[in-house]
Amino acid sequence: MSKVLYPGSFDPVHNGHIEIISTASRLFDDVIVAAMLNPGKANPLFTDDERSEMIKEGTSHLGNVSVVMFGGLVIDIAAELEIDLIVKGLRGVADFEAELQMAQMNRSMTGIETLFIPSTSEDSYIASKYIREISKFGGNVSHLVPAGVDRRLQERQP
Repeated sequence: MSKVLYPGSFDPVHNGHIEIISTASRLFDDVIVAAMLNPGKANPLFTDDERSEMIKEGTSHLGNVSVVMFGGLVIDIAAELEIDLIVKGLRGVADFEAELQMAQMNRSMTGIETLFIPSTSEDSYIASKYIREISKFGGNVSHLVPAGVDRRLQERQP
């Protein structure tokens, strides 16, 4: 049985994330989405509970996906959950450069491998930081995020 980990901050989860999760769910027996606390992102828009709930809502159609929250190193949660492989989505070259370095570091620390899944061209431009910014100024992002995320974003608009 194969069990993979898809880590990220998911603040908020968007259609690009859902695409990667859906692809992983077709390829592997179990997909665990780890919503991480990212110290580089000082003020998350959504709480841990909200992010977890939005991921669960957005992946409810997938029977082999579960969600955990985690505040440490990816390699630590991977070891704790006995993960076989880390899955990461790639939007473009810049993602590849950053993710490759993290994958190499993770492998050097524990031996765990990372599989990169490229996003499709229609989702490759989506980034949570843009969704937060557009929504903050009242823009419509409903076509970029699951319905539950859109509802929560609208509730936060002034």
